[in-house]
Amino acid sequence: MEDGVRDGVRDSVNDDVRDDVRVRSATGGEARRAAEHGGPRIVEGDLDDPRVVTLLHHHLETARAATALCSAHALDLDGLRSPDVSLWAIWEGEAVLGVGALKRLTDDHGEVKSMHTAERARRRGVGGIMLRHIIATARDRGMTRLSLETGSSAYFHPAVALYQRHGFVPCPPFGAYVEDPNSVFLTLTLREG
Repeated sequence: MEDGVRDGVRDSVNDDVRDDVRVRSATGGEARRAAEHGGPRIVEGDLDDPRVVTLLHHHLETARAATALCSAHALDLDGLRSPDVSLWAIWEGEAVLGVGALKRLTDDHGEVKSMHTAERARRRGVGGIMLRHIIATARDRGMTRLSLETGSSAYFHPAVALYQRHGFVPCPPFGAYVEDPNSVFLTLTLREG
């Protein structure tokens, strides 16, 4: 019965991904122009844009401050430049509202990385929009599984709740991760169609 419920959640999430995400691929100045045409827009993350870099630095600082030293796994800027990582930013006008990334682990397995919403944009659905974009992109790239690692402290509870609302379920450590009481591991099986 539990598998059926999970599958139902996944089916619903997969439908929401197709219906809800408005995406325009752009970089730099194109990102700002895209956002000016109504509502938030997801665009490729520009690691040369100081606003994107500032938000990513804030993400690193806050995530690492809330995590034991040996348990911090957030990507720095060099990690985000890796060819197996795709980064996006959500813009509204001239403001970057959030960031998120997808790291390819294998041909069919991806990892959600660097999810962060700016303080001023929280409780507006920005994280959900980015997560649905990452899920859709992973599926479009042929991935059948999407996993993530996040912290276990109270600071990370809202993130865990977001992931679970989108169908992610607990899983053992994956990739190079090892069991760690400071980490929560979650996964989502991506259905085709």
